[in-house]
Order: sequence, then structure tokens, then C-alpha cells
Amino acid sequence: MPEKILVVEDNEQNRVLLRYLLKYHGYEVIEAEDGAAGISCAREQKPDLILMDLQMPVMDGYTAIKLLKNDEATKDIKIIAVTSFAMKGDSEKAFEAGADSYVSKPIDTELLTGLIKQLFANKK
Repeated sequence: MPEKILVVEDNEQNRVLLRYLLKYHGYEVIEAEDGAAGISCAREQKPDLILMDLQMPVMDGYTAIKLLKNDEATKDIKIIAVTSFAMKGDSEKAFEAGADSYVSKPIDTELLTGLIKQLFANKK
């Protein structure tokens, strides 16, 4: 059974790109458009990994990551924080929220897929 990845991203074009990339590499992909929907989806679907955009309406990724990592049902799910505003301190802020890794946009697809494979290898 393929690993399940939840993509939490408000930009539809970015979701399409990530969906295509992840499915190409054999992953099952589920999607949510904001942090609040992402939390609900994570609780219901129990993904193996979450790609969490940090800048979103309704609930930002930082808040969503903190809530997921403080919830018994979702605390062990690996989370990669994703942001297009790669400013100094963003990665530290993402790690403080509980992210397991961090990538900036535009996404380097080889780097991202390598990172995902590494996180899954470390999980086993």
C-alpha cells in the first residue's frame, strides 16, 4: 500500500503540481486548502506525511503544525513546512512550531522527493 501524503496548500496551481509530482512517485495524495481543513483531514485520513504551506487563509501553517503536534492522534505524523516567503527566521519558526523539515518555493522537486524518501526511511 503506498504511503499517503496530505498536501495542505491554498494555491490550486501548487496543489496540482504537488499532486502530479507525488502521484508520479507512487504516493497516495489527499488535499486540503487551509490549516483548519488540513487538521480535520489529518485526523480523519491519518496520512503518513503532511506538506504544510505556512501562509494560508483561515488558519496558517504554523498554527496548524502546533495543533497537530500537540494532538495525541496526529503528533507522530511527519510534517514538511513549505513556504514561498523564505525569509530569515522562517525555518526556525517552522521548527519551533513542530515541523520535521522545511522547504521553500519554488520547490526543487528532486530535493523534495529525496526529503520525503528520507523521512519515510527514518520512520521504518
